[in-house]
Amino acid sequence: MRLGTSYKQHPEAVRGPWDVIVIGSGLGGLTTAGLLARHKGKRVLVLERHYTAGGFTHVFTRPGFDWDVGVHYIGDVHRERSMLRRAFDHLSDGELAWADMGKIYDTIIIGDDRYELPAGRKAFREAMVGYFPSRAQEIDTYLARIHATVKKAMPFFGEKLLPGPLARLAGPLLRWPAMRDARRTVKDVMAEITSDPRLTAVLTGQYGDYGLPPGQASFFMHALLVEHYLPGAAYPVGGSGRIAETMMPGIEASGGQVVTSAEVAEILIERGRAVGVKLADGAEVRAPVVVSDAGWALTFNQLVAPEHAARAGIQTRLPGVEPSFAHLSLYVGLDRDAQQLGLKPSNLWVYPDQDHDRNVARYTDDPAAPMPVAYMSFPSAKDPDFARRHPGKATIEVIGVAPWKWFSRWQDSRWHKRGADYDQFKAELAARLRAELIRQCPQVEPHIVHAELSTPLSTRHFAGHPQGEIYGLAHTPSRFEVRSLRPGTAIPGLYLTGADICTAGIGGALMGGMLTASLLGRKNMISAVLKAKLTPRPRKPEVKSQPAAA
Repeated sequence: MRLGTSYKQHPEAVRGPWDVIVIGSGLGGLTTAGLLARHKGKRVLVLERHYTAGGFTHVFTRPGFDWDVGVHYIGDVHRERSMLRRAFDHLSDGELAWADMGKIYDTIIIGDDRYELPAGRKAFREAMVGYFPSRAQEIDTYLARIHATVKKAMPFFGEKLLPGPLARLAGPLLRWPAMRDARRTVKDVMAEITSDPRLTAVLTGQYGDYGLPPGQASFFMHALLVEHYLPGAAYPVGGSGRIAETMMPGIEASGGQVVTSAEVAEILIERGRAVGVKLADGAEVRAPVVVSDAGWALTFNQLVAPEHAARAGIQTRLPGVEPSFAHLSLYVGLDRDAQQLGLKPSNLWVYPDQDHDRNVARYTDDPAAPMPVAYMSFPSAKDPDFARRHPGKATIEVIGVAPWKWFSRWQDSRWHKRGADYDQFKAELAARLRAELIRQCPQVEPHIVHAELSTPLSTRHFAGHPQGEIYGLAHTPSRFEVRSLRPGTAIPGLYLTGADICTAGIGGALMGGMLTASLLGRKNMISAVLKAKLTPRPRKPEVKSQPAAA
């Protein structure tokens, strides 16, 4: 599925005038553009370097199959009155439908032991107490701590909208309650709650959703993630590509455009102010406001010239804040459907044992060490529309972590032309993920007809993330200390959006978009979304798209 207007085919698509230019068509960029178009009538140009819009919500296809690259489940959107669901309904005019994943959304597997995570706080508690009957009080303490931490999030993120002088005055008061847990690691907080290492391993078994093991991750991030999924999870009907597909018409209705294959090489800054962008082919596009959804590292280390960053007092490397983990993803295609193969919607988190931190450290130092985690997602079992698109077929994604340092020596090589040594290393990693899949789902082995691996170099190539990081800046305690991760920057006319100014994941990226749109539109967009009445757009005749190469 190719979404957006190709700059290569239609260079005239970037001609203005534009009110706002957004760099990147990830969820943060699309949310910012959509809200400014709907509530302020802004003509927004969204520029995407990839051949299709959507960022990590996009899908790619092979004959007979399609896979999502970053959306594997989303919490709390199956409840029609939840804030996240209402935001998606508003931005898509109700066109984006959701398939509830059912009772079990995640299954934690440690060695040969399985722990199912059911939807609903009460059901979750009952399941955990069933697995750990002597730890009921500790489980209650954990759930109470999660809820109490999340309640402090709104003033923490709201502080990011305050103007400079007011932020310096009131900011510490708004941030302080959340910082109590943001400054501490998951491991440290869990040590206060329970002395049972297996219970700790199960309760932190979703750490891959924010990309750091318990000894490195902020408990604030962990609490936000757990609370997000406790009510249950859902998957977009029609695949994750439907997110961008249904959000783009709202941008275009106000005269905006989403243009693909349009790589931004530089943010133009004149007399200290952002005035537009220069594309990779040298073309310049101007607007009084530029919003970057490309992430802090790419924005201030590549797109903003060093002299402009220095003049504005911007630190291009944030102290103590490193890129998040990079990852591997094995995309598997099968010649039977999900029902025939007995595949269920629940994701599998597979661990060799209960010491997450030791396993990650050992593997980071030695690629031959046991993989610390293998995450398995079954999109064709989650999406009720998959059988219509690809009858008699099924897909699986198997994801693992992979430090950038393993791949940095090939960073200057070309896609599909990286050399025999890279191909061999890639094949070895793919075989290990495949073996883990077959160990957990032996029935799929004779039905695998397609398997290909993406590496951190793939993420760097398509998304532009300098070290192939999937979650932008790492969610360490130090990250939440940084005051400059906010929509406004020290360069007038230049703004940030997306996950880096909020948190990882779909919810974090969407909230980042709402924060930026609130600041630019001088309007509380969260309140506007909650008050908005849904007006479904007129139905258009269905047009079947042709598969596109990834």
